[in-house]
Amino acid sequence: MDKVTNREFARSLTLSHKTAFVLDRSQYFSKSCKQPIEYDVLLRMKTPGIIPAAPITKSLWCCNLECMIEYMRIVFDIYPVKKLIRIIAGSKSLNSWMQKEQNIQQVMLALAHLGVPGTDTSDEDYSVMHGLTRAIESMCEPSEPQIDALNTDSDIRNCGRIICMTCMKSENHVRMLEECVLDAITEHNKLAASQEGLLPIDNIELTLVHITPVGDESRIAERAKKEISSLLSSEVLVTQSGKFLYNKLVAQVQKHYNLGSTTVTGIPMKEEQNASSSANYDVELLHPSSVHDEIFKTVENVEGLVIPSKEGLPTETVTLKWCTPKSNIVELHHCSGAHRITPVDVNSRPSSCLTNFLLGGRSVLLEQPRKTGVKVISHMLTSHGGEIFIHTIPTARSILEDPPSISEGCGGRVTDYRITDFGEFMKENRLAPATPGMLSEYTDAPIVRAQNILERLTRFWPMIISETILFNMTTNMEPLVSLIVKPSLTEDDVLECKKVIFRIVGMENNNEPLPVPGVGARGKGPKREEQYRQLWSEMEQLIRDYVSESTRHAAVLECLLECKKPSEEVKSSPKKAPEKSVKEEKMETDSNPPWKEFDKFQRITEMEKQESLKGDKSTDPTPTKRMKSEESFFKSGGQNLLTMWTNRIKTIHGKRHPEFVGRLESAGNVAELYQHMKEEEEAPPETQLSSQAPRLPHPKQPTCRR
Repeated sequence: MDKVTNREFARSLTLSHKTAFVLDRSQYFSKSCKQPIEYDVLLRMKTPGIIPAAPITKSLWCCNLECMIEYMRIVFDIYPVKKLIRIIAGSKSLNSWMQKEQNIQQVMLALAHLGVPGTDTSDEDYSVMHGLTRAIESMCEPSEPQIDALNTDSDIRNCGRIICMTCMKSENHVRMLEECVLDAITEHNKLAASQEGLLPIDNIELTLVHITPVGDESRIAERAKKEISSLLSSEVLVTQSGKFLYNKLVAQVQKHYNLGSTTVTGIPMKEEQNASSSANYDVELLHPSSVHDEIFKTVENVEGLVIPSKEGLPTETVTLKWCTPKSNIVELHHCSGAHRITPVDVNSRPSSCLTNFLLGGRSVLLEQPRKTGVKVISHMLTSHGGEIFIHTIPTARSILEDPPSISEGCGGRVTDYRITDFGEFMKENRLAPATPGMLSEYTDAPIVRAQNILERLTRFWPMIISETILFNMTTNMEPLVSLIVKPSLTEDDVLECKKVIFRIVGMENNNEPLPVPGVGARGKGPKREEQYRQLWSEMEQLIRDYVSESTRHAAVLECLLECKKPSEEVKSSPKKAPEKSVKEEKMETDSNPPWKEFDKFQRITEMEKQESLKGDKSTDPTPTKRMKSEESFFKSGGQNLLTMWTNRIKTIHGKRHPEFVGRLESAGNVAELYQHMKEEEEAPPETQLSSQAPRLPHPKQPTCRR
């Protein structure tokens, strides 16, 4: 490992880089674990008349060592370097952080010289507090990657994990051990700050494992990890000895090192007693969890694929079926990853047979279990240099074969990518080393400014030719496309952008065709109105994406909206409207010339309207000016639209019947109800008698009745 790699690794150190096991060597662990060992063959055969031998049990100390060795074996098989484990018994360290002492043989030899806990020693001599203090002291000692990094850089994180296997008396005892570790971290950080060759501790994860004999009840409750301080986090695990302690530690090693489990099912093996027959066995393997990333990405329903561990572990495992092995590795599939593996039960006969089979140079393919469908091979077991690896085989297109054509996209086969435009875009945005002057001129880092430029240039950038009209006619759209993406615009730039917009208005008025690539099999594409509608929509989206840059960008958008709206109104107006106006004009009489003038005004062209308006010689076709022009036309004759409409209704009604005199608007046209009453009062009596005869109504005026 070179110095650069060591420095990068030291900066990204995690808690799993350093692990210290603290073994409680008090006389309590000289007791029996109370889990008997089956060793009597006659007892298993149940031969009558044979007295069974007395059961044999291991001590708590022996079970602790065996489970710790299994923890180390799993770590060293999968991570032979960079993952360091240190063993501390009492106040004595059995190995160091040097890579040459990171092996099981070194630890077992040191444990053999140490011996078992004595029954006549006091607890004060082998108190676990001495071991925890020694573990904190060892955490301040740098490892080999940290030593290499210290020579070039001081930015190093020093983290670690302490696993203490002990028996605690009460909850107060738990808090006392946590306070002891926290005080030790504080004191050793002060010492490391003043002494060379030591590293201050950034974070420690303390795992207290409370162990009792099999069948005994515990007074300590298990507790999840919690933060004691910024330097220390602690958790409490409670377990019985023997196989329960083994399952607990194997589950912890998967959690600490992010390991996954795979169970190879259906392994054909010959029976020991009858070589002619064979049976199927299962073997559970441990490996980094990234082995299953490809499966979980492609498989939606994991039911039947993920099952509980068959070895009794409190974890889950992924089942893969055994396939017919191949002898030639060259014929195997391309793989996207390779990771070391180790069996969960390394001493079982199925695990031993599988290991020897793979170490002999054979390779095995593994398939996903499926009830129906095609066989899906997702992994492969093989050995390299005396170590066994599991290879990940992509179930989709292999990333190691020839790269796919650029015309094959995620949504199917696409053949019209803007490849040429993208090549030009790459050339215009090539990165170059920053000069010292640039570093002092700008406050942002050069890479940040480059990312901001790319973000601004790609806010609206269609990837497929058939999805855009705007970028297929760049000759007509320049310089708007290149100017609008700038962070700021000048008055000349705004004027140039408006010229492009007016040019598109002229093309639409002249009904010029647009370069539309999406043409059908018979040459029939979208209508020309639809083409211009899409072009205006793309232009609006392009400008709106940059309207927040400055007020001049907003001015360009305002000009676009003013020019876009009249064209849409013209498209939306019905074609039969003039015919309807002609029919209505035939129904009218010559007594209403203002209404005829209004209909005539509606039928004339825009140019004729502008010429006919008084006092307005502007030819700007914008909606605001057009509305003002029509208003001036209506008011030019002293009549507005309401007056003309009222006169027209009066004319139509007047042709149907004579209007009642009392409803006429002219002054003096008031109909009197009793017209002859006044005459009768002034006439002599003889005349009044003759007036009693009934009178006929006036022939020229209508009568009024109540």
